[in-house]
Amino acid sequence: MAEITGGFLVPHDPVMFVAPDAADAEKAKKVWDAYETCAERLAESSASSVIIVGNDHYMLFGTTCLPKYCIATGHVEGPLDQLPGLKKEQVQNHEALAQHIAAHGSETGFDWAVARSFTTDHAFSIPYKLIVRRAEEISGRSISAIPVYLASAVDPFITKARARQLGEQIRAAVESFNSDEQVFVIGSGGISHWVGTKETGKVNEQFDRQIIDLCCNANIDGLVAFTDEQVLESGGNGAMEIRNFICAMAAANAPRAELIEYQPVPEWVTGLGFIELKKG
Repeated sequence: MAEITGGFLVPHDPVMFVAPDAADAEKAKKVWDAYETCAERLAESSASSVIIVGNDHYMLFGTTCLPKYCIATGHVEGPLDQLPGLKKEQVQNHEALAQHIAAHGSETGFDWAVARSFTTDHAFSIPYKLIVRRAEEISGRSISAIPVYLASAVDPFITKARARQLGEQIRAAVESFNSDEQVFVIGSGGISHWVGTKETGKVNEQFDRQIIDLCCNANIDGLVAFTDEQVLESGGNGAMEIRNFICAMAAANAPRAELIEYQPVPEWVTGLGFIELKKG
């Protein structure tokens, strides 16, 4: 059987690419270096595939269709929202595993929305470029990547409890896949940030530290216990993306996690946390 053997929780901040010099130079270096650390650790692993759990920002799914959760099972390219240093490219999807996850879901009460052709946005493409593609360069091996998108930024939101259940289903599907390969999972999302509101640029370090502590202690119950009202009040509408963390943590089922880096960067409009999900 295949197995999820590790993973990361990381941000997907597009402002880093648009205004790289806006942040304090020392803070900026620590953030870029954290991505490099994740890439190095992925390269050191035996993982041949990565599942990246992100979310739409109202650019991939319009008002005509707002899926609670979607998996790309065919051709993948992106990002749609190209940025300086983040240009559109074709993604090597693991189509067989993605199709298996969707089929397994149909048999176990998870009706996946399936994209047989998919264009990502920065939620997938930033960790893909800075971690997966970089790990390929370091290791010299090919690493495929499967996009999973949750309704974490645009309502109607997937519930945090359902995000957890979905992560558990992903893990069960991977473990029933007829292969001995190892898989990593990445939960892609910011912590505190306010998008398109008067509070944009605000960072709540206290809230961020609380989320980080729960993640590092593998306390999914604690994350799920947050009400949406509490998240919106303390972390902003962007912090609803903790659903991506919950899903990835449930998929990895790691007993512990390690904080790689945390930097509150108002100039980049978010608190940026990097956590490794450790199975061993």
